[in-house]
Amino acid sequence: MNAVLNISAYKFLHLPDTAALRDKLHAEALTRGLKGTVLLAEEGINLFLAGAPEAVRGWVAQLQADARFADIAPKESISDTVPFKRLLVKIKREIIRMNRPAIRPAQGRAPALPAPTLARWLEQGHDDEGRPVVMLDTRNAFEVDAGAFEDAIDWRLQKFSDFPAALHENLDGLRDKTVVSYCTGGIRCEKAALLMQDAGLPRVWQLEGGILKYFEETSAPRWRGACFVFDERIGLAPDLQPAA
Repeated sequence: MNAVLNISAYKFLHLPDTAALRDKLHAEALTRGLKGTVLLAEEGINLFLAGAPEAVRGWVAQLQADARFADIAPKESISDTVPFKRLLVKIKREIIRMNRPAIRPAQGRAPALPAPTLARWLEQGHDDEGRPVVMLDTRNAFEVDAGAFEDAIDWRLQKFSDFPAALHENLDGLRDKTVVSYCTGGIRCEKAALLMQDAGLPRVWQLEGGILKYFEETSAPRWRGACFVFDERIGLAPDLQPAA
């Protein structure tokens, strides 16, 4: 029986106490034998952890005991082995770097599109108002090469901080469409959607929970290939198992 639970989660919120929080979360994870990465910044938390299911869920329960994280809901997958070599709990300037300090997700989210709704839109070929839907991939080019939505826009980003310039160059082609930004777990597409709103695009959505939630909640229509993940599994198939 598979014995390793993998989780990923993030939340944008104001965290003025990152140093104390780092020490607490590191100690809790170390005690439970977890491996992976937890990133903390003034703008929030981003985490990828793996270990025995009861140990992982115990760590999450401790996190949720802090009222600021009570609603955090990790995405889960199962593997035979732990896909991380070590445990890192780090403080960063941003939990996902875009170099646009005016974009503050904790102050208000862009509209989030549930995975089942996106699946229905893609199957019917338009949104509920009859407008064409375009999928905008906010991941790095090598991630897109592993797998992506059919006909998704791919700006061949080398890093996420390239997104603002790419958006500026391609803005006019998006104005008459319903744009759904997506990424692995939701964090990049959330910032991207806010930037697109700020740029004046009228119909922008972020895929709630990213590709991993889409795999979890749908049969993954219009998806091709694997979802690249930054651990030893490399890629996940739509059943959330390591891709062959």
